[in-house]
Amino acid sequence: MNAVKVQIFGQIYTIRGELDERYVQKLAAYVDEKMSAIADATATIDTQKVAVLAALAIADELHTSRKDRTEEEELLREQAERCLTLVERALKHTA
Repeated sequence: MNAVKVQIFGQIYTIRGELDERYVQKLAAYVDEKMSAIADATATIDTQKVAVLAALAIADELHTSRKDRTEEEELLREQAERCLTLVERALKHTA
């Protein structure tokens, strides 16, 4: 089990787990960026409020990303079905 020290919004945290250290550092930097941006935009200094707002922003990004991926998958599925129909028609005409 790895122990990685990260700094988020001015606080040092030790994260223990199986994840790669660079990945944990990258995640921490992302959370730190979000919290700093929210603190700047809202002039909020309450760490707990900033953390909750950052969590909501990150959850929104995740939800939007999943929705976009689902829509893209549906579009690809429809396109694949149309291609299959065209191939089947072409094969019937050549048989």
